[in-house]
Amino acid sequence: MTGAPIEIEGLTKRFAGFTAVDNVSFSVAKGEVLGFLGPNGAGKSTTMKMLAGFVTPDAGTARILGHDVRTDSLAARRVLGFLPEGAPTYPEMSVTALLRFVARIRGYRGADVAFRVARAVELTQLQGVRLQPIETLSKGFKRRVGLAQALLHDPPVLVLDEPTDGLDPNQKHEVRRLIAQMPDKAIIISTHILEEVEAVCTRAIIIANGRVVADATPRDLAGRHPSGKLDDVFRDLTLKAAA
Repeated sequence: MTGAPIEIEGLTKRFAGFTAVDNVSFSVAKGEVLGFLGPNGAGKSTTMKMLAGFVTPDAGTARILGHDVRTDSLAARRVLGFLPEGAPTYPEMSVTALLRFVARIRGYRGADVAFRVARAVELTQLQGVRLQPIETLSKGFKRRVGLAQALLHDPPVLVLDEPTDGLDPNQKHEVRRLIAQMPDKAIIISTHILEEVEAVCTRAIIIANGRVVADATPRDLAGRHPSGKLDDVFRDLTLKAAA
């Protein structure tokens, strides 16, 4: 183990004989923004769910600030902000009510609840819809509510699964700007949007068929193809892994 805020070692997960994640290992240092790339079905979301403690690995381990996600799950979750794929919420609640609920679950009381909720709403620009039921919001606004709950307790580690899914170009820009303004955190962004990796990530891992096939800076990865384009490298590596 490296002592980094995020440590993943030999993670493996099988479903009915199918190996979704196959011996994946990497770490993420404080201040790093890691783009976790792969085609659909590559194992991205399963890896993120194991890191967040929602799926139990068949082999291997993961640690968040030294807390093992299998044997010390509650402590690991306390220091993690997690935006899952789809970001399920309580649709009948208003944005503010949901965030207050999350704040209380996180252990905040009294004025701390109001402060945390107000800060999360401001960071994700939800002021205009804060009193609306979540079920009335667009997909983009629902995604921002999910991001707000992940940021609410100002965690040192963030795991964001497709954070800009459903957002319009301006909203995507704001989320990327927000991520760039958090240099004190270790962040993983699971995405299939290569533009996003080039815009905000300091490092990129490509996973295909459940295995890591590349780990480098976006610039170094792009330099592996004569075109100098990350999408060409991504296509070649994932096609080779599938062959």
